[in-house]
Amino acid sequence: MFAYYLDLALRSLKRNKVLTALMVLAIAVGIGASMTTLTVMHLLSGDPLPGRSGQIFFPQVNPDPTRPHAKEPSVVMDYHSAVDLWSSHRADRQALIVDSMIKVVAPDAALPPLRLDMLSTTADFFSMFQVPFRYGSSWSADDDVKHSRVAVISDDLNDKLFGGTDSVGRTLRLGGSDVRIVGVLKPWRPVPLFYEVWGAYTKPQDVMTPFSTGLEINDGHFQQYNCWHIPDTPGHLQDAPCNWVTLWVQLDDAAKADAYRRFVADYAAQQKAAGRFTSTVTRLRDLMQWLDYVGVVPSDVRLQMWLAFAFLAICLFNTVGLLLAKFLRRSGELGVRRALGATRGAVFAQCLVEAGLVGLLGGIGGWLLTLAGLWLMRRQPTDYADIIHLDLPMFLTTFVLAIATSLLAGLLPAVRASRVVPALQLKVL
Repeated sequence: MFAYYLDLALRSLKRNKVLTALMVLAIAVGIGASMTTLTVMHLLSGDPLPGRSGQIFFPQVNPDPTRPHAKEPSVVMDYHSAVDLWSSHRADRQALIVDSMIKVVAPDAALPPLRLDMLSTTADFFSMFQVPFRYGSSWSADDDVKHSRVAVISDDLNDKLFGGTDSVGRTLRLGGSDVRIVGVLKPWRPVPLFYEVWGAYTKPQDVMTPFSTGLEINDGHFQQYNCWHIPDTPGHLQDAPCNWVTLWVQLDDAAKADAYRRFVADYAAQQKAAGRFTSTVTRLRDLMQWLDYVGVVPSDVRLQMWLAFAFLAICLFNTVGLLLAKFLRRSGELGVRRALGATRGAVFAQCLVEAGLVGLLGGIGGWLLTLAGLWLMRRQPTDYADIIHLDLPMFLTTFVLAIATSLLAGLLPAVRASRVVPALQLKVL
């Protein structure tokens, strides 16, 4: 029966090509606008560590004595608090993180010095965050302790300095210090860059060194988020009264997360008793909770998405009117079908199949408009422009949304058409 209804729908759409084109265009434009913004929202708000994000946590304490009554702790920690928590080894894995700009030179490459972002972290960073390697591997926990002069570099930097060859064992000069390359990453682009404080959409750092090594070769050049008084030794950040170090921990089950939460709270209470803290407010959010807390998705992206769906609703109402006019103009034809024995349900189904076919055609147009919209988005001066693409879930959503929208638009016209009184229409004929 469906094949028969589909044949009737095709004949009906061919009979009035202008009206058909208007309906398809209304659906296509609405779908194109809404799917462009929905795809961007989907990409920016996705889980950067699928299957692992529930085990990755961001602990917070409030070492700032100028905020004793703050309801939320500081976003990042001072050096001593972060190292105290890290040194306790209460988590399954843990990583200290700071970043800074540094001059990078490859002594055996004929390139001028580069000024790049350097990430200083601990060995667990790579296994915690599932960082993929092309050559070599990460440094060891022993390298963290020994302040080893080693580094891991990005695939982009390896291509730029060494032509993409295996550069493990070669030398980089960071600032005024030589380090040995122990690993080269595969192309790695987490979205967002979740381990950064605000979860930006920038690319990962090109150079990574052990935490202690980074502090030694670039001391005084790390970003400080806030200081509560002037440091006694300017430039020596380990003793600075400033928040600037990030700590991430991996806790493999809920019991460990609860135990670590109590541990952080006890640590804050001990520090307050010792006179170093004035507040015992602490937090332990998992990765997705943290990204939601900092509002990682730009507000203008959310606004654009809602505006696009409002536009889709307008297109939906226009399609309702066009379908209603189309079906009522065929009252005579539908009345004859009823007189020949067709039930109201059969007429209703016939009209819905026609509406669904309009939605399918609109979905094809909407898909093409979505590709065009995403192409334009990739040319915008934003940090996330290079990650914009239409993945398989969004491709399928395009057609599901188009057909669902057209079926919804066809409900009222189909109901009206199914209630045509055969006797009245036969009299007119």
